[in-house]
Amino acid sequence: MPKLSTCFASVILASLLVPTIMADGPIDIGNRLELFVDQHLVETTTGAAEFKMHRPVPQEVVLTTDKPWEGNTSAYYTIFQDGDRYRMYYRASHYDTEKKKATHPEFTCYAESKDGIHWIKPELGLFEFAGSKKNNIVWSGLGTHCFAPFKDTNPDCIPSEQYKALSRGSMNGKSGLFAFKSPDGIHWSLMTNEPVITKGAFDSQNLAFWDSHTKQYREYHRFFANGVRDIMTGGTTDFLKWPEPTPLTYPDAPSEHLYTNAVLPYPRAPHILLGFPTRYLPKQGSRVEPVLMASRDRQTFHRWPNALIPEDAPKDRKGNRSNYMTWGLLQLPGNDKQLSVYATEAYYTGPDSRVRRFTFRVDGFASASAPATGGTVLTKPLTFQGNQLVLNFTTAKAGTLRIEIQDDQGKPVPGFELNNCESIQGDSIEQTVAWKNGPDLSKLANRPIRLHIELTDADLYSFQFQQ
Repeated sequence: MPKLSTCFASVILASLLVPTIMADGPIDIGNRLELFVDQHLVETTTGAAEFKMHRPVPQEVVLTTDKPWEGNTSAYYTIFQDGDRYRMYYRASHYDTEKKKATHPEFTCYAESKDGIHWIKPELGLFEFAGSKKNNIVWSGLGTHCFAPFKDTNPDCIPSEQYKALSRGSMNGKSGLFAFKSPDGIHWSLMTNEPVITKGAFDSQNLAFWDSHTKQYREYHRFFANGVRDIMTGGTTDFLKWPEPTPLTYPDAPSEHLYTNAVLPYPRAPHILLGFPTRYLPKQGSRVEPVLMASRDRQTFHRWPNALIPEDAPKDRKGNRSNYMTWGLLQLPGNDKQLSVYATEAYYTGPDSRVRRFTFRVDGFASASAPATGGTVLTKPLTFQGNQLVLNFTTAKAGTLRIEIQDDQGKPVPGFELNNCESIQGDSIEQTVAWKNGPDLSKLANRPIRLHIELTDADLYSFQFQQ
C-alpha cells in the first residue's frame, strides 16, 4: 500500500491505493521550476522513498573582522549581487570578554567583491574612527545594530531610493524598525523620523525585500511568543506603510527559539521563499545552528528538523552565537552548477570573527530520494505548460530514475508509461526526460496529470516543464 509522505524525511504514513482528485482541482505549475524543499506537490510515496535535506559543503574563509573598528562580535551580514559585483554589509563590534563590555560603538561596515570569494574593505571616508575616516564604515548612529540593506527591484522604484534597509532604533521616544534609503548603496539616510514597524522584538537581523512574485515588499522580523523567539511578517506596496505583522506558522515543526530568519525568494523559482533561520539553544550554552525552511504562501513554512550547518563544519562554531547564516544566496561567476551561502564562526572567541563560504548544488537544498531498494513518489494532480520535462538529479553508478505520466485518476497516459521511459542515470542539472515515442508533451499541456517518479539509488532535486 502506498504511504503518505510527511515533511520529515523519513516519516511515512499509510494512505489509499488509488489517488483522488484534489477538492480544489489540479495545481497549476505552468513552466515554473519546482523543488523538493517541501512536499507541497507530493501525494504519496512507496517503498524506501523519502525526502532528504542536503547540507552545504564548507569552503574557504572569505572575511575576517580584524580592523580596529570591527571585532569578535561583528555579525548580521547581508550579501547580494549588484550587477558585476557583490556587496556585503555587516555590524562591526567588539566585546571585551574579561571586562564584560563593548570596546567601541557599533558601526555598519561595507565590503565588496568581484567573485564572491575575495572581498575588499574600501576606504569610504564617510565616518570617523579614532581620528581617521580611512575605514569601510558605511553608516553610524541609529540602526547600526542590525542594518539590513537590499537592492529594490520594484520597477516603480525611484533612483534616489534604489537601495533600502530596515534596522532597529529609537527616536523621539518611539522604538521599532526604521526605514533607510540610498541612491548608490553607500550614502544612506533615514526615510522618515518615525519607525515604520513597531510590533515585535527587534534585536535580530530584521529584513525586507521586493517580492516579484506577489508584487509587494515583504518583511520578516523577530518577536517573542510565550517567551520563545519567533518570526513575524507583513507585506505592502508602500515601503513606509506596513500592516500589522502576523506570526509565521510551522505546521510540522516544534516550537523552538529562532533568532534570525534570512528569508529570501529563491532566484530560480521566486514563487518559493527559502529561509535559513538560526535555531537558538539557550540550554546548551547559547549555542546556535542554522536550519532550512521553505514557504509558498509567505507565512506558512515547512521547517526541516536537522541542523543545516552543524557545529563541526568545520570549526569554531560551538560557542555562544557562533554559527549564524548570513542573509544571501549567490551564484558566482563561471559556475552555473553551484550556489554559495555564507555563515559566521568564532563569535566571542578571539580578537576577530570570520565569515566562511559554503556551496550547494543548484536546487540542491533537498531531494526526493531512494536507496538501492527503490521507491516511488506520486505527485498531486498538476497542470503545466510546455513540451518537455527537465530534471535536476543524481544517481549512483547502478542507480536509475524513471517517470510515468498518469491522468488525474492515476491511470498511465498511453505512450508515457513507466516501461516506455528511457532510464535516466548519472548527474545532470538539466536533463530532458525521454519516452520511446519521444519527449514531446505538448498534447498533455493544460490537462490534469500526475507524475509517478521511480527512484533507485537516486536523488531528484527539481523538475520543470519547458518549451
